[in-house]
This record gives sequence, structure tokens and C-alpha cells, in this order.
Amino acid sequence: MTKISLSPARQRKRCSGLSLVEITLVIGLMLTLATMVTYSITSMTDWKKGREASETLKAVYSAQKGWLADHPTKNPSDFTANKLLPYLPSQPDSMPTAESLDRESLELDYSEMPPVFRSSGSVYDPSDSGDDGLWDVGGI
Repeated sequence: MTKISLSPARQRKRCSGLSLVEITLVIGLMLTLATMVTYSITSMTDWKKGREASETLKAVYSAQKGWLADHPTKNPSDFTANKLLPYLPSQPDSMPTAESLDRESLELDYSEMPPVFRSSGSVYDPSDSGDDGLWDVGGI
């Protein structure tokens, strides 16, 4: 038996590459995965903003309670930024702020207990519940 060796040109023809259909499927799968990751990151970013806002509100709520403990005859309507700043945990120079999901600056209303963020005069809470701990003090 004699073996017939193929020329290098014929050997290359036998090596099959990816067909157009296979390449299209791979690219489609990669685009699908990229889309899924993008939507996941967006929802995680929204959750993170809500979590940071609720932590801010909890810190201000603690400051309100601390101030009222030191001034038991006063009302929450007596709150001012200067009175609450020394009671905030991180001792900031100004009252904390937050940003809405639409990147709008929110106004912190610390004159009521628990405090809330306001957008155009109304309470801002894009989450489904007012006591879920996102965008509110939650359950207190």
C-alpha cells in the first residue's frame, strides 16, 4: 500500500474554517450577552443610587433624633441645616444631597420626620414601596 501525500495546497483546502452561518451565530450570541449585561448594570446602578439615598436619609434621621434628644421641647419644624450638621455621622460641611434616576438634583426636606427627598415639590421615591428602604428611611 502506498500512501499518496497531498500537496500543501490540497491540505489547506481540507482545513475547514468557520462558515458564514457559524460566524453570524457567534456574533449574535455575543450581542445578546452584551445587551443582557448592559441592562443588568443599569438596574444595579439604579439600585445603588437608591441605596445611597436611603443611607443619606437614615443619617439625617439619626441626626434629627439626636438633636431632639438634646432639645426635647423643640419641634421638628425647628430643624435647620446648621442645627443638624453636628449630629450627622460623617460631620460634613453641608447637608448631603442625592441625584434622581434621571440625574436630577433632589432637595432634602429635613423639616419633617423622617426626612424625604423632594423633586418639584413632591416626595421622590421611584421604588414600588414607601417602606422598602430605597429612597426612603424605610420601615421606621
